[in-house]
Amino acid sequence: TDPAHPGSAMQSGAAAVDSVAFSPDGATLVSGNADGTVRFWKLTKAGRLSPVDLWLTSPGGAMISVAFSPDGHTLASGSAAGAVRLWDLADPTRPARMGEPMTSAAGAVNSVAFSPDGHTLASGNADGTVRFWDVTEPARARPLGQPLTGHTEAVESVAFSPDGHTLAAGSLDDSVTLWDVADPARPGPLGQPLRGHTNDVFSVAFSPDGHTLASGGNDATVRLWDVSDPAAASALGQPLQGHTGAVPGVAFSPDGRTLASSSNDHTVRLWNLDTAIPLRGVTKAIESVAFSPDGHTLVSG
Repeated sequence: TDPAHPGSAMQSGAAAVDSVAFSPDGATLVSGNADGTVRFWKLTKAGRLSPVDLWLTSPGGAMISVAFSPDGHTLASGSAAGAVRLWDLADPTRPARMGEPMTSAAGAVNSVAFSPDGHTLASGNADGTVRFWDVTEPARARPLGQPLTGHTEAVESVAFSPDGHTLAAGSLDDSVTLWDVADPARPGPLGQPLRGHTNDVFSVAFSPDGHTLASGGNDATVRLWDVSDPAAASALGQPLQGHTGAVPGVAFSPDGRTLASSSNDHTVRLWNLDTAIPLRGVTKAIESVAFSPDGHTLVSG
């Protein structure tokens, strides 16, 4: 709540925390961990996170990516072994696996994201593709359409626009691509790849109004893009500079007025136009960052 006085650290275990995500109601946080587990946390009224004695485990190595469905009843996880798995959270005290893991991707699943209507799941994969899954019935999820190709290196991050009509993908080929996914079974490219980063693109996020896209890269910068017309997207202002290490995580606050970026330089920065407030307090790279739905709490992993 007070950016100048962030809260204390919570240990998720000995392994790295690769991904964090809040439930839509803001009451629960999940962390995807390098030891192959997903851990649950409860957010108290005082803005503190309390670990819950609840873990999800699945064969396949590190849980690189996690995401809640818009209704909060389903959790998606992507693993280093290339599997996407869905978990039933209708009873949050007794999560259960739903169906078989989706394993058509080659290599790690670096990012997963639900469409705003909850009917489609996108995954960004180490083979350079983005794949879509029809999760209208999560227990019987199935591939949707053909994989999106065009990137020459791994896709590290995927994000849907708030209206669900556009998908952004950031890649190790230093670019961001935009796709028309109004019909996810028949996606199409929008304009040319967005180039500006001089090294890998690790993270992408849309602003709540859908007009701005943020990207974080291995070049230690955060870039903003005007995507009000996705087919003619363009750079918005100068790169945000201040980090001294790669930026693997970016997230907009719910009101769209603040952007958070996490970095391997051991800091989280909050950006409001040209003002940055660095938050320190960890001794290793910060891989992921997420705002609570009310915007009062920021979590970094």
